Amino acid sequence: MDKKIVKIFFVLFFVSLIFFIYFHKFNEKKTEDIDLNQNEDGPYSSNIIENVNYTSTDTKGNRYIINATKGEVDFSKNNIIYLTNVNAVIKLSNSNDIKITSDFGKYNTFNFDTIFSKNVIIRYLENKINGEYLDFSIKRNSMIISKNVVYTNLNNILKADVIEIDIQSKDTKIFMHDSKKKVNIKSKD
Repeated sequence: MDKKIVKIFFVLFFVSLIFFIYFHKFNEKKTEDIDLNQNEDGPYSSNIIENVNYTSTDTKGNRYIINATKGEVDFSKNNIIYLTNVNAVIKLSNSNDIKITSDFGKYNTFNFDTIFSKNVIIRYLENKINGEYLDFSIKRNSMIISKNVVYTNLNNILKADVIEIDIQSKDTKIFMHDSKKKVNIKSKD
C-alpha cells in the first residue's frame, strides 16, 4: 500500500511540475512578446503636449484656431498631431464664426487640415450639426461631416449620412450613402 501512495505522489508531483514549467514558460513568452515601445511600424516615440493651441491665417484673412487639452506628436510623422478634447473656431473674414468641438482630432501642421472624431458638434449662427466624423480641409475649402449626422436649426431636424459644406459660399450638399434611402427632415412645430 505504501508503494502505491509513493507512486501516486510522484505522478502528481511530476504532473504538477510539468504544468508549473509549462505555464511559467508560457507567461514568460507572453511578456517577452509585449514591448510597450514598439508598434507595427517599429519603435514608437512621441511627445505629449498639454493645453495645445494652434492659430493660422490663410491668404484670404480667415483665421483657424484649434485648442485641445492634450496633443501627441508622433516623431515618425512630425507634421501630424493627435488631439484630445478639441475646440476649434473658424473665423471667416466675410462671415460669422464656425465653432467645432469633438473628443478627438488629427491636425496636420503643414496644411492645417483637421479630422475631428467622436461627438463632433458644429455650430454656425442658429445651426447645429452633430456627427461622429468631420473632415475639415482648408485646401478643399470644405467640411464633410458623416456618421450619425443630425442637423438642427430653429425650424427643422434633419438626419442624413453625409453633409458637405463649402466653407466660403456655405453651399451645402446633404445625402445618403444608399440611394434607396432618403434624408429624413422633420419640422419642430
